[in-house]
Amino acid sequence: MSCPHCSPEPRPKDAGIQVSTLEHPVVALVGNPNVGKSSLFNNATGLHQEVRNAPGTTVEMLSGVWKSAGVELFDLPGTYSLLAKSPDEQVTVDALAGRLDRQPSLAVVLLDATSLPRSLYLLGQVARTGLPVVAAMTMCDVAAAEGRLPDAARLQDVLGIPVVAMDGRKQPAELAVAVKGALTGDAHVRGVRGTPLPADATLEEQLADAQSLFVWTEDVQRQLGTPADTHAVTRSDRIDRVLLHPWVGIPVFAFLMWALFQLATTVAAPVMDWAESLVTGPVTTAVSAILSAVGLGGGLIEGLLVDGILAGVGTVFSFAPLMFIMFLAIAILDDSGYLARAAFVADKAMRAIGLDGRALLPLIVGFGCNLPALAAARALPDARQRFVTAIVVPYTSCAARLTVYILLATVFFGPNAGSVIFLMYVLSILMVIVAGLVLRKVTGAGVNRQPLLMVLPAYQVPRPLVLLSEAGKRTWGFMTGAGKVIIITLTVVWLLLAVPVRGGYTVGDVPIEDSAYGATAEAIAPVFAPAGFGNWQSASALMTGFVAKEVVVGAFAQAYAVDEPEDAAEPGTLGDKLTATFDASSGGHAGAAALAFMIFVLTYTPCLATLAEQWRMLGPRVTLAATGTQIAVAWLLAVAVFQLLKLVW
Repeated sequence: MSCPHCSPEPRPKDAGIQVSTLEHPVVALVGNPNVGKSSLFNNATGLHQEVRNAPGTTVEMLSGVWKSAGVELFDLPGTYSLLAKSPDEQVTVDALAGRLDRQPSLAVVLLDATSLPRSLYLLGQVARTGLPVVAAMTMCDVAAAEGRLPDAARLQDVLGIPVVAMDGRKQPAELAVAVKGALTGDAHVRGVRGTPLPADATLEEQLADAQSLFVWTEDVQRQLGTPADTHAVTRSDRIDRVLLHPWVGIPVFAFLMWALFQLATTVAAPVMDWAESLVTGPVTTAVSAILSAVGLGGGLIEGLLVDGILAGVGTVFSFAPLMFIMFLAIAILDDSGYLARAAFVADKAMRAIGLDGRALLPLIVGFGCNLPALAAARALPDARQRFVTAIVVPYTSCAARLTVYILLATVFFGPNAGSVIFLMYVLSILMVIVAGLVLRKVTGAGVNRQPLLMVLPAYQVPRPLVLLSEAGKRTWGFMTGAGKVIIITLTVVWLLLAVPVRGGYTVGDVPIEDSAYGATAEAIAPVFAPAGFGNWQSASALMTGFVAKEVVVGAFAQAYAVDEPEDAAEPGTLGDKLTATFDASSGGHAGAAALAFMIFVLTYTPCLATLAEQWRMLGPRVTLAATGTQIAVAWLLAVAVFQLLKLVW
């Protein structure tokens, strides 16, 4: 695995930002985090957007056509300074310097009306690049409610550039006019001196540079007539006194995390079933009817289309509601201003593995489902944290694995089943901690001793239409990106199940043990002999579990020709057959082998959908390396547990 700070793997399709073939000038959208930059971008570009990776990084950027302004707009990663301290900030610096694509013709800098000095500091740094600038003042409604809304017209006179007071919920028509005018006129910030510092500037140079900008920002505020009392208690301050208090903040945080967990499991489950039924029901019936009408029903082609391709499409559609719900929930927490507070509440607990509090949200969601946990990881503002979190998320024991634990714990451990299942979750947490510590070394991050420094945005009412649109676009990105991998893989699995290798069966009508799939399971079964479950039934279940963990139980039932796996504890059913098989493959240590199998299920690769999303986030090389490492670790743990337990069991 490679360090995302040094040489992360770009996605093959988005290997870099391509030089635009459009005739539009390029405009860079720059601003601090949480100032409404994404909302402005979405309103400006509408559906004319695409996601790109900055060359040589896993940092995503959005670009789109802003038709009313006649420009191509780049939404650069949020930053507080152009002295880059992270890959995300470096992408913003490189983009403004023209090192990623064409040199921007103009920068639109967002000014937070509730915290103007901080925004002016970034504006001054952008002005030093020599680019023409237009300022868009956001959070105006919050500043007005607090009685400290800057005068946009007066600020425009002071700065010498167009300044537009924005409503992030509406189309930025006035800003479009200002951008078009600035592209043909002189829109350079007044009073800013100097040039951008080089990346290797000394600390003394950085301090001197910052001091000169502080003097300029103070002069701008003086000319604006900003009140001396800039630390007045705001509505957000009063709310924070409650939500950031340990006795209140931690329970509130715990409740919201529990609510997200419920969304990822209980709430989303019926919607997922309904979405999948649309494909496996009416669509499948229609396809079968059409094939029968043209004389192709009941054969290989119908099996390929219905049981292969459409099964994959159904899987993708079943995950779409879950992804949409989680994207929307996380966006609401972020847009309201609470997500930044949650990071502070959870920060101390995450320090041990080199992360900060912002990474806890994906890990908690992962215990419901690993896939939306990766969606939550995409929202982390730092590339290294996204990398580490995306790697360790699969070690959080998702709800689908629980079905396997329940089956084997019930069969092999009887009255102690609950304790064994609890042990799996304890081990899951330990694996997250250990993986985080290892990755801390691999990425060269060392101990995370830096305090979590982030500006807490003002609380505001979430914007439903903007958030729905954003969640929809992200969900569509998952379906078109990860969905391709899922459909192709499930089609390959069907082909392996359909092709007979012995017994004189026809293609598409073959027992699993006589198919290419069964033969593959038999071939790899000896690999698991040191772990005590070197039988083809277990190998087959693990192969199926690579696609989805919830079908491992069904795979066992299919291998043993059992109709009702939920009755596994009853005599003469799946439980007896599992006991006999594990007893034979383990040399009489069935319980030890069963526990080793459960540990393997916990620690080997997550479901196919999660791997596809990792592929989309991290690129093929990192994903394959992580997958291979997880399988190796799972095998070593399973073997170690079995070999130790059989000595005393």
